[in-house]
Amino acid sequence: MSLLESPSFETISSEIKSTTHPDGSYVLALTSLGNYYVSAASAPSNAIHLFDKSSLKCVQTLKGHQNATTALRTVRSIGGSERHTLLSAGKDGCVIAWDERSGAPAIQMTASGRSSTVLSCDASHDGLTVAAGTGLQKEDAFILYWDPRKSAVPLHIHGSTHSDDITAVHFLKNCPSPTSGQILLSASTDGLVSTSNSAEDDEDEAVLNVGSWGCSISQAGWIRNSSTNRVWAASDMETFSCWSNELDMLQNCDIRHPSVHSHGRTWVTDYLITCHNTKRSDSNLAVFVGSNEGDVALLSSSDVTDSSVPWAINSVWAKGHTGVVRSVFWDENHEILVTGGEDSKISTWRCPIPRQSSGFDEGAMDMDSAILKRERDDEMDISECEPVRMFLSMTSPRLLIMNY
Repeated sequence: MSLLESPSFETISSEIKSTTHPDGSYVLALTSLGNYYVSAASAPSNAIHLFDKSSLKCVQTLKGHQNATTALRTVRSIGGSERHTLLSAGKDGCVIAWDERSGAPAIQMTASGRSSTVLSCDASHDGLTVAAGTGLQKEDAFILYWDPRKSAVPLHIHGSTHSDDITAVHFLKNCPSPTSGQILLSASTDGLVSTSNSAEDDEDEAVLNVGSWGCSISQAGWIRNSSTNRVWAASDMETFSCWSNELDMLQNCDIRHPSVHSHGRTWVTDYLITCHNTKRSDSNLAVFVGSNEGDVALLSSSDVTDSSVPWAINSVWAKGHTGVVRSVFWDENHEILVTGGEDSKISTWRCPIPRQSSGFDEGAMDMDSAILKRERDDEMDISECEPVRMFLSMTSPRLLIMNY
């Protein structure tokens, strides 16, 4: 894997606005709901905060989950309502659809008779099915399915798709047919990515494809485009992979390996934050990475399925945070990037549109690699949200590798 500087590369060092969590907690996840940016706070707060997009003032706080909020996302509809809704999951074993107007849960789904930690959740495009992935309980980890209109008990429970913590579940969205919209992608620390038919009660019949990576998977998602859907995944060791629709591995690389040195600038990736579907990249995927010092970079590739194709660094957002950045949200409609970190800070930034990745001057770059180790803290386990990742772990301090 090689990394080149985009012709339109820019370092952005001035935030538009910034604020902090009222309780000083880590910013574990970010998403958007109407006129608000929404964040999830770490323990012991576990609160969900709503910030006015213009002023970044905290205008409302939801109580969150009893133990820890492990997933946060916005879904376009749920239970027949065509209203965008906040959906969260927690270590209390609940998935909650929130009514931010009343500040209370509108729908609460639990695994009846089970006390499993829920690590990931999503709702289908039509909002009529909710799926959740649990942590390992004794020898089992479960994918739970509910009809949110009848949320008292799950529709069905699949217990053999994965054998360890299920860190990501994602329905296929914007599908050409209702049947495609029932397909669920799941990933786990057991090293497997899987697709299942969420409408099938019999788990043996439900599993469609399985891919084995052989390492603990911390997050995954769909790469959606007009021709075919692919899958991306990231591991706890900061490796990145791309998979076909049938879950054949197409690329496997260490996202930290390449660095770029150009015009007095140095960038070396310490960790992958999240990936974001966008039509503004040749491959329909934007990859956000971070440094231990609190800077964020946007990487892209013209073809994420081909390991010989160089990656491009498009932008760096610098000097906004003083530690690991846990989450980003790309508000493409307003060309704004929102970042949140372990310093409890939330910042908004100008986010220029990346140019296409052709036409690099490869001779202008010096390449090297950095092999850096991340240590994990299970007490901060947080699963992926859409389109923003919640890290599965805390990150230990490492050497300063970036200069501007």
